[in-house]
Amino acid sequence: MGKDEFVGTWKLVSLEVRQSDGQIVYPYGRDVIGVISYDARGNMSVQLMRSDRPAFAINDPQKGTPEEIKAAFEGFISYFGTYEIDEEKGAVTHRVRGSSFPNWVGSDQIRFFEFSGNRLTLRARPIQLGGIAATSLLIWERVA
Repeated sequence: MGKDEFVGTWKLVSLEVRQSDGQIVYPYGRDVIGVISYDARGNMSVQLMRSDRPAFAINDPQKGTPEEIKAAFEGFISYFGTYEIDEEKGAVTHRVRGSSFPNWVGSDQIRFFEFSGNRLTLRARPIQLGGIAATSLLIWERVA
């Protein structure tokens, strides 16, 4: 195994967040949409969004109301950078160069991976979401 197994474009099948209190939540709704891409040169990018994000009243991305901007930001996350695979640990490290969440810029986002047929499961390390430790589980399906 190596980069060859990752290389390609994957569409999101599901995203759930398992909280330390046992609750499972869907931060982008059950109908979340997304794509992740890995290339052979070690570059990656990912975009996730709520499928029901409301449109701005005015067709100008710089003229949203505070409420519209908040809903747009909270319903979308994207980042890009490079990636490295640690087969021994079953982990892929996303080295973030740019992100819609500024705190991730320059960080390493480690995801534990598992392949099954044409599906890739990525599990994040626990992070704080709303003050509760939570682990994201994303299932992707290869499209190219």
